[in-house]
Amino acid sequence: MQTIVEQNGKKLNGYLMLFFIIALTIFNFYWLVEMIRYEEPAMLVVFIPLVIINAISFGGFFTVQPNEARVLVLFGKYTGSIRESGFFFTNPFATKKHVSLRIHNFNSERIKVNDLEGNPIEIGAVVVYRVIDSARALFDVENYEQFVAIQSETAIRALASEFSYDSHDENKASLRGNPQEIAEALTKQVQTRLQVAGVEIIEARISHLAYAQEIAQTMLRRQQAQAIIAARKKIVEGAVGMVQDALRLLSEQKIVKLDEDKKATMVNNLMVALVSDKDMQPVINTGTLYQ
Repeated sequence: MQTIVEQNGKKLNGYLMLFFIIALTIFNFYWLVEMIRYEEPAMLVVFIPLVIINAISFGGFFTVQPNEARVLVLFGKYTGSIRESGFFFTNPFATKKHVSLRIHNFNSERIKVNDLEGNPIEIGAVVVYRVIDSARALFDVENYEQFVAIQSETAIRALASEFSYDSHDENKASLRGNPQEIAEALTKQVQTRLQVAGVEIIEARISHLAYAQEIAQTMLRRQQAQAIIAARKKIVEGAVGMVQDALRLLSEQKIVKLDEDKKATMVNNLMVALVSDKDMQPVINTGTLYQ
């Protein structure tokens, strides 16, 4: 396939050419009057070509608005693009195709895919892009907007299969737990796929993320169980540290001397008090720890 790269097209100032064509129109009218006055048919040799040139020339005018481009095609050959905004004149036989250089948003549909662990999820994303090469956007793909939509959804599917929906491992990225990392990965994937169309990806982010309806309730209970287990683990780790500090302070400050059995009893009582999810009722022991 022939790859076409954007280049500057040739143009003239539209206002100067408009003045010239108006002057040519006045001259043609004057020439017609003179031809009728002198009844000289030979003057048609000059009059007819000038009228044809005058009529055709009006097709060479065009305007370019800010943040848009006009792609010039002359008899099937690309001759350049005009990005500068204003009123211009070019070859009247050239086709002037419009390409928007403004920023576009593509909001994908909710796609049902499987994540890294094989769980069915629903995912959607917003892709912000703009055209940076008008020639490639127009000639290298059939329809660059449709191309962006299809390739973006393909990149979303590929990304979802590389990450799990959620992960309690801090060293492992997940779709829900690492939005910034996922956005960067999605932007990179989409940009790679759309490079051929002369499109630049400004930003790509997940806009919708959820488990599929058929497993939503089951996965919700699983998430709750995993969250409880993770929370219990943190509580136990904290409780062990507190018991260690308590025993160390009692020993260093010589508040009480504890043998191994007394330490075991104290550790048991402290762990029950610290780890329990219910309020504990204090019991005052007026005897010894063995009573």
